[in-house]
Amino acid sequence: MKTNKKKIVNDPIYGFVSIPDELHFDIIEHPYFQRLRRIKQVSLTNLVYPGANHTRFAHSLGAMHLMRRAIHLLKGKGYEINDEELEAASLAILLHDSGHGPFSHTLENSIVSGITHEDLSLLLMKKFNELHDGKLDLAIKIFTGQYEKGFLSKLISSQLDVDRIDYLKRDSFFTGVAEGNVNAERLLDMMEVVGNELAIEAKGIYSVESFLVSRRIMYWQVYMHKTVLSAEYMLREILKRARLISQERDLPATPALSFFLKHQDKFTETDNLDGVLEAFGQLDDFDVMTAVKLWCHDTDFVLSELCRRLINRQLFKIELSQEPFDPNYVDDILHAIAKLYNISLYEASFMLLQGTSSNHAYHPKKSAINILYKDGTIKDISVASDQLNISVLSQPVIKHFICYPKELRMNGK
Repeated sequence: MKTNKKKIVNDPIYGFVSIPDELHFDIIEHPYFQRLRRIKQVSLTNLVYPGANHTRFAHSLGAMHLMRRAIHLLKGKGYEINDEELEAASLAILLHDSGHGPFSHTLENSIVSGITHEDLSLLLMKKFNELHDGKLDLAIKIFTGQYEKGFLSKLISSQLDVDRIDYLKRDSFFTGVAEGNVNAERLLDMMEVVGNELAIEAKGIYSVESFLVSRRIMYWQVYMHKTVLSAEYMLREILKRARLISQERDLPATPALSFFLKHQDKFTETDNLDGVLEAFGQLDDFDVMTAVKLWCHDTDFVLSELCRRLINRQLFKIELSQEPFDPNYVDDILHAIAKLYNISLYEASFMLLQGTSSNHAYHPKKSAINILYKDGTIKDISVASDQLNISVLSQPVIKHFICYPKELRMNGK
């Protein structure tokens, strides 16, 4: 009996999204890809924006839809893109986030060290290529930037790509932060190819400016919201503490999480890569949150306290500063934590979280967003813009932060 594998998915952002052929369908149906249904797109952001429960799975399908739409529009303008290149670019963007671990960026290098999610995505793409007899060869070339038509790679990864367009539009929708919404159709419709690079028609410059402003707003209002930072850094400390304890005794956890708690560096060992990928292919947000709930009752005070607070949203207080915190002030907090809970300074260090958050809305040292004028002239958006001072948006905004239990009263607060 013949099976119809050309399916349609109803997406809340774009409406009907088509799964174009059997190869796409079979990859989407594979457990390694279905795992993305169980990984939140924006990690613990739902602790601030309750609607932000959308997944990497939905984002990947959305990015695939935008890739196919962009290529359709470019072909309509006369650019030579054959069906094989269309399918390869579509597969590459479909799998571009397949290497994300639990809670996306939050736990990158916390569960699996020394390898990025992009590297893991490439490993999984190569695995799919083996399973499908080399049908992803071209997709891998495009994903790694090794294909001669470089603009196809830029559609996947650049400062104005279908990945960013989808996640801004999708994250804005599910958080309810309307300022983050971008005009995806307008941006795609204004795309051109010049000298193997992407460019935007000059009449689309205001849409590009809006895109950059939206990105800046989303970073500080959503992705790096101070409460989100506190929650995410607490989760990192939980995994750090759990890994330390698991070297001495078994902690209750799913087999997949237990594997990586005890063997964090396994991805540096190539002798059993299939086994490691199999374990990684079973690891998702559910593994981590199940463990966090179990560890609320662990005999280790630091681990149980961190877990209890995260589960019940009793998050650490966070202070932000434009300048690094005074080391003496940090040391005072550390001693205060140790005294409050009658624990050692080392144990207290797991409850004193420090870091910096930074963002470029437009990075001057990465591939430029080119504006194309009718006379063929090309200008970087930072030069072409007459409404915004893009040079200001190009400067990194850096914020230093420190988190600690709210029970402490520091600085008279």
